[in-house]
Amino acid sequence: MNEQIRKNTALSCWIIFVILILVHGFEAIVLRMDETIFGENFINKVFGILVVFLVVRSLNWKLSDIGFAKIGFIKHIGIGLLIAMCSFIISYGVEIIILKIQGYDIEFGIFTTGFSLTGEADVHTGIGFILMCVFFNIINVVMEEGTFRGLFYCIYGIDHSAKFALLFQAFLFGVWHIVTPLHNLIDGDINIGAFIGLSVGYIILAGLMGIKWGLLYRMTGSLYVGMADHFFNNCVATNLLHVITESGVDEMMIIRVAIAQLLSFTIILLVWKKRENR
Repeated sequence: MNEQIRKNTALSCWIIFVILILVHGFEAIVLRMDETIFGENFINKVFGILVVFLVVRSLNWKLSDIGFAKIGFIKHIGIGLLIAMCSFIISYGVEIIILKIQGYDIEFGIFTTGFSLTGEADVHTGIGFILMCVFFNIINVVMEEGTFRGLFYCIYGIDHSAKFALLFQAFLFGVWHIVTPLHNLIDGDINIGAFIGLSVGYIILAGLMGIKWGLLYRMTGSLYVGMADHFFNNCVATNLLHVITESGVDEMMIIRVAIAQLLSFTIILLVWKKRENR
């Protein structure tokens, strides 16, 4: 298996990706674990972590070889959280200004929801649900960062340039997120036109996020910076800290996330280019 992966890096990545996304789609569309008391599709993430571990072992690598660095854990987590908090303070601020201009009164709420493109999601209060949200999102970022920025980036980089490896894993990360609008299409919540539009949007936005987290990995040699930023985006900004108006909850969530991610992407890209010029 070691030699097969090394000789066919692109094909190997695609095979692993197809297996993972099929499990992801089966859980989201058939099992619908996000509609249970857990409120999260986590089986595919646990499966993905197992796949990462098995592939790393088959390549005779260590987990540190794909970015699970043993040194600087606290420092890198802190940097990632700082990037996320600064970006989302600005994006929440923009969201509040827009809503105020429209005449809305604004409140903040801390509770868990299942993410939905259609705005329909169950609300769960209580410390137990919050702790589950935190736990499942930790599993989520370990799997996604370990798979895309770690495994795919390193395997593809065996016989391709770092630039192409970065873009390749980001593209796969964008495609990975098509499962969400596909779920809505199958349920009849959106039509085919909306599905195509949302899928393209997901590939672009998630792809940019993948490039950003990939650059953070290249600059630090650690996945933990991207993990922390990724965790804040998924757990806090989209699942715990909500903006409430008299007309609904989180009606501008997509805009909030897009502003924060585009802002941080631009800053990280400028920092990277400055380092490259040196």
